[in-house]
Amino acid sequence: MVDTTNDGRVGEFRGVAGPYWSLRPIRGGAEWEAEPDSLREATPAERVRAECARQTARSRGELL
Repeated sequence: MVDTTNDGRVGEFRGVAGPYWSLRPIRGGAEWEAEPDSLREATPAERVRAECARQTARSRGELL
């Protein structure tokens, strides 16, 4: 999912928290909440870019 109100952050849907959806960054890190109306499906290119960032972080030994 892409959060259009948060600089286009790409995250995995994790669940519903009241009126919000919880998302977790593809690269790892803290979850955030977003309004469902501000989310859209990520394009294939956005998914690939996020996954590449994740693999790069993993290769550097960064915590995910």
